[in-house]
Amino acid sequence: MFGIDDAISNVATLANTAITRIWPDATELEKAKLAQLVQGMQNDFLLQAGQIDTNKLEAQSANVFVSGWRPFVGWVCGAALAYSAILEPIARFIATVAFGYLGIFPVIDTQITLQILLGLLGLAGMRSFDKKHSNARP
Repeated sequence: MFGIDDAISNVATLANTAITRIWPDATELEKAKLAQLVQGMQNDFLLQAGQIDTNKLEAQSANVFVSGWRPFVGWVCGAALAYSAILEPIARFIATVAFGYLGIFPVIDTQITLQILLGLLGLAGMRSFDKKHSNARP
């Protein structure tokens, strides 16, 4: 039947379970946190590896809509900067001096385009720095 030893064993098991739930073991918590951190790092690595593979496939594509979006963004930003910093002031000067034109010229809001252009140039500079110091990955 049910003896005193079984009752004591059940009470001890119940007490042990209650104690570990109320005051968990610090090493077990650290192990769980470490396992969660490792899992997160593995997930990040897999996502980055997948993005790298996607970038390689996009770069190899002959379709300009797949492989040409980065150069397109660079050319659009560069054209906006060239117009607003060089072409528009020179055209305004010539129109005012030579033809007496006092009207306004179209203005391009370069706030967004300059942010994108400077970001692209910064990434290109970082890549060049890595290549120069032999830190570049293929």
